[in-house]
Amino acid sequence: MKVLIVVTHLLGTGHLSRALTLARAFVAAGHRARVVSGGMPAPQLVSDGIELEQLPPLRSDGTDFSRLLDAESAVAGPDLLTARRDALAVTVLAFQPDILITELFPFGRRILTDEFLALLESAAALTKPPLVLSSVRDILAPPSKPARAERAAEILANLYDGVLVHSDAATMPLEASWPVSETVRPLLRYTGYVAPAPAKPHPEGTGTGEIVVSAGGGAVGETLFRAAARAAVEQPDQTWRILVGGADHGALVVELRALVEGTASIVEPARSDFRQLLPRAAASVSMCGYNTAIDLLMAGTPAVLVPFDAGNEVEQGLRAHSLARLPGFSVLASADLSPDTLLRAVELVRQAPRRPVDLGQFDGAARSVAIAVDMAEGRQ
Repeated sequence: MKVLIVVTHLLGTGHLSRALTLARAFVAAGHRARVVSGGMPAPQLVSDGIELEQLPPLRSDGTDFSRLLDAESAVAGPDLLTARRDALAVTVLAFQPDILITELFPFGRRILTDEFLALLESAAALTKPPLVLSSVRDILAPPSKPARAERAAEILANLYDGVLVHSDAATMPLEASWPVSETVRPLLRYTGYVAPAPAKPHPEGTGTGEIVVSAGGGAVGETLFRAAARAAVEQPDQTWRILVGGADHGALVVELRALVEGTASIVEPARSDFRQLLPRAAASVSMCGYNTAIDLLMAGTPAVLVPFDAGNEVEQGLRAHSLARLPGFSVLASADLSPDTLLRAVELVRQAPRRPVDLGQFDGAARSVAIAVDMAEGRQ
C-alpha cells in the first residue's frame, strides 16, 4: 500500500521524528511511505529509506503558535501558504495514497486548518479516496476553549476514519489531556508507544559515564543549557555533553564552549546518534517531549526532567510527573532551575536503583501499521 504522512512541526522536531518512525515501520512491512514535512528542515533526524518531501517551511514565533514565520524569519504571507496548499494537492494527485495520516491535526495545528482541509478535500476527490487517520501522541495540549474540541470532533466525524493514539489506554488515556466526546471515542485506536528499535551503545563509547544534556532538535532549551554549563564548571572532571539544537545554535555553542573551557565537558550541536549516547551515560538532563521520554525509558538512563512550560504549555509537565513515579526519574521545574538545583537533582537520580526496561510496550509503530492496513483492507 501507499502511505502518505503529512506533518508540520513548528517548534521542536518531535512530531517529525515520530512521523519518520511510523514511515519506517510501513516500509519495513513492505509498503511505500512518503512523509511530507511542512516545518523547518531537521537534518539531524534520520530519514534513510523514506520518501521525504519538504514543503516551503514554516515555524512558530517561539511559543506564539498564532504567528507563523518562514525560513527567513519573516511573517508567512498568503503566497507561501498558497504554495504549500498547491504542493500538497499535487502530491496527493501524483502519489494516490491508500492511507493518509495527518500528524496532530485536527487536535492541533489550528492555524493551518485551511491547509489540512484542502489536503483532505484533495484526497476525497481521488477516484479511490484513501483511508484517513489522525496520529497523536500520548498527551495533547488541552483546548483552551470548548469550541476548539467541538470543532476537532466535527472534523473527525466528517472527514476521518480513525485516530491512532500512540499511548497505552490503561496508563495514559487520551482523555487525561483532551475532552473525548462520544462521537470521537469510537474512532480511537490505541497503538502503544511509537519508538525506533532500541539503540545499541555508541560504537566508539561516546556517552559512557557522561551527563548528556539535550532539549530536542528545536530552538528551545537555552535556559537549560546555560544552567547545565554552569553546573559543569562546578564539576570540572565530570564530562557534561551539552547538545544544542535549533538552526541558529552556532552562537550559543560558541558561548557555552567558552564557559566550560578548561573542564572535561563538551558543547556541540544536536547529534543524529543521540540515542546511542544514552545506554551508558551516567545521567540525562532533558526536557520531556514524547520521543525523549521514550528514549529514556528504553535506555534505562537515570534522568532529570525539566519539562518545557513556556507559553502555558502543560503537556511535558503531565508526562514528566507521570514518569517521576518510576525509579531514576526526577522532575525539576524550570522556575526552580539553577546550577545548584540541577547538580543536586543529577546526584539524586544517579543514586537511585537502575530502572528496569520493558521493551514490549514500545511496539506502537508496528501496531500502527497493522491497524491502518487492516482498516484500509476492510474498506476494499
